[in-house]
Amino acid sequence: MDAILLQILNGIDKGSAYALIALGLTLIFGTLGVVNFAHGALFMIGAFVAVTMGKVLEISKITLDPVKTDFLGNPAKIKTPYVTEWFGNFGFWMIEWSVLVSVIVAIPVMILIGIIMERGLIKHFYNRPHADQILVTFGLAIVLQEIIKAVYGANPIPQSAPDLLKGSVDFGMMIGMAENSVIYPLWRLVYFCFSVLIIGGVFAFLRFTTFGMVVRAGMADRETVGLLGINIDKRFTIMFGVAAAVAGLAGVMYTPINPPNYHMGMDFLVLSFVVVVVGGMGSLPGAVAAGFLLGILESFASMPEAKEYIITALEWVYLDFDFILTFIKGLDQIVIYLVAVLVLLVRPRGLMGKAGMMEE
Repeated sequence: MDAILLQILNGIDKGSAYALIALGLTLIFGTLGVVNFAHGALFMIGAFVAVTMGKVLEISKITLDPVKTDFLGNPAKIKTPYVTEWFGNFGFWMIEWSVLVSVIVAIPVMILIGIIMERGLIKHFYNRPHADQILVTFGLAIVLQEIIKAVYGANPIPQSAPDLLKGSVDFGMMIGMAENSVIYPLWRLVYFCFSVLIIGGVFAFLRFTTFGMVVRAGMADRETVGLLGINIDKRFTIMFGVAAAVAGLAGVMYTPINPPNYHMGMDFLVLSFVVVVVGGMGSLPGAVAAGFLLGILESFASMPEAKEYIITALEWVYLDFDFILTFIKGLDQIVIYLVAVLVLLVRPRGLMGKAGMMEE
């Protein structure tokens, strides 16, 4: 039971990132009909917003201490962050909770980047084939990736979680299962809760606000909404910015889990597209459900016990070829793609896709 609960936690941890990125991808495809291969780069940029804020908050004024000396006998240099000098204890709080500060800063930054990306480039490809959209957005992703590499370097840059949220907790005890001790990193639980909050916020925005209801109507019948005198293109541009913000926030909060690097966007991009296709192109609930489902399946596929059971079954039917054993050892890396193939063979529209979508 302990192992099962741990794998479920690992699965929803991965699924949280998949779901957030896939949600933004689906928003863009559902509103603008654009296959955006630069969406993973937005996840990466969000992570580096956190890196940048951490460096900015630590910019310090250097003074010389006439009392203390270094090993050469020179006056010791004292670094005092400007934010602590300007804001006192609140400045110390900003440095300690730099991830939270980055979340606040990332919202307008990512919305602005999304709007610039949509107005400056992607709007010119609305009526072009999906292959053209994929090529231009993939090229944009590579350009953004190389810019980040040139500015920040190729090495990962570790980011620290606040001291209050470091360490691990006994999740079994938290949910009243005293007999099952499952020690799990606290920040990963925070990331899951944050993901649920963002996903819930996006769905509530689309369902309960006038702006969101118009957007949903435009997704269903763009021409009719336009005939009512509503500038649906402007609203869709804003939704592109919102989708960029969702990806960016996912990246910001992911930095204490995995140190940001210039290729992290590409690492998540392909998996997120698989999630979108399995959930159903254009289906927001499908993207979220598929994200968590595939994350959990990937987690369980990584269990040594699962691989041992499969190997035993193959040996029982006299299938013990070396290439099959190699396939089983890498099962956790390919299980998502296997599930995608099976789902699309049975249901080309995806789990929750609309009838006719991807079935022509």
